Amino acid sequence: MTFSLVVRDGARFGIVVSSSSPAVAARVAHLKPGVGAAASQNVTDPTLGAELLERLAAHGDVERALAEVTGAERNAETIAYRQLTVVGRSGPGVAHSGSHTLGTHASATADGAVAAGNMLSGEHIPGVLLDAYAAATGELEERLMAALKAAVDAGGEEGPVRSAGLAVVADVDWRVTDLRVDWADDPVDRLAELLEVWLPQRDDYVRRGLDPASAPSYGVPGDL
Repeated sequence: MTFSLVVRDGARFGIVVSSSSPAVAARVAHLKPGVGAAASQNVTDPTLGAELLERLAAHGDVERALAEVTGAERNAETIAYRQLTVVGRSGPGVAHSGSHTLGTHASATADGAVAAGNMLSGEHIPGVLLDAYAAATGELEERLMAALKAAVDAGGEEGPVRSAGLAVVADVDWRVTDLRVDWADDPVDRLAELLEVWLPQRDDYVRRGLDPASAPSYGVPGDL
């Protein structure tokens, strides 16, 4: 019921995800500045995404991190239900789709990117995500958004999409972009609208965190 794209772009990492389930980005999206990004989806266990990044921070090897998480004894009875992806500081992304992954499912990898989904309209969707991302221009967030729209237009999930999210980490200790539509009839369009509002202000909000004296105000009462 979910498809996602996880990428590396220089020192930045990003993820875009959508699902027929509510609040998908709250459970699926995991990012750590300077380390990598991961998605934990399909009968989701959010702790697995966090664990992938912990392992990756320890040694920097995405294949080893995935093998350690999927092979951990405490995960033995449930890992067949999980779909995991992870990208690190170098090389291609990697993916795991357990034997109980729901419906039509697939994954695709490229240098610095990995896409995966379940309950898909077809196995082509992860490839569409990668191709559309590679062909897009602009900020990382805009390229992720273009990939999500292309995948939806190509058939997306087997059922209706109800939630979507997009997040990016860079060279500060928080997500420089963290946008979510947790439940809507048109979450992808609404996410795109949020991005249009957010992106021109993104760097100013980073500046507020680092140097509040120099940060601009947008003149909104109670603006934080």
